[in-house]
Amino acid sequence: MALYELRTYTVIVGKMSEVVSIYGTEGWAALEKHPKKLVGYFTGDVGALNQLIHVWKFDDDADRRAFWAGIYADAAFMAFAAKLRPMILSQENKLMMAAPWGPHP
Repeated sequence: MALYELRTYTVIVGKMSEVVSIYGTEGWAALEKHPKKLVGYFTGDVGALNQLIHVWKFDDDADRRAFWAGIYADAAFMAFAAKLRPMILSQENKLMMAAPWGPHP
């Protein structure tokens, strides 16, 4: 059964444009070398201001753990993360399973 991971990063007020820029120039380049597990990236607009939200789809928890182990072993990604972290106020991760009805990504 597929497992979805919802990651929400709350960005320090005034830093969102820098976060978007560094993701565009370094983060995405590092991530796209890895298996395609990303459903999508989103930014908050109303209510969820200053948030960068992303959803990932994995085959199961073992697939999820293997994917993140590969990401964290990637020197380019870790260099990007070191630049990103000072602009992040908090991070929240949720693991979700698809309901047995309706569409699934």
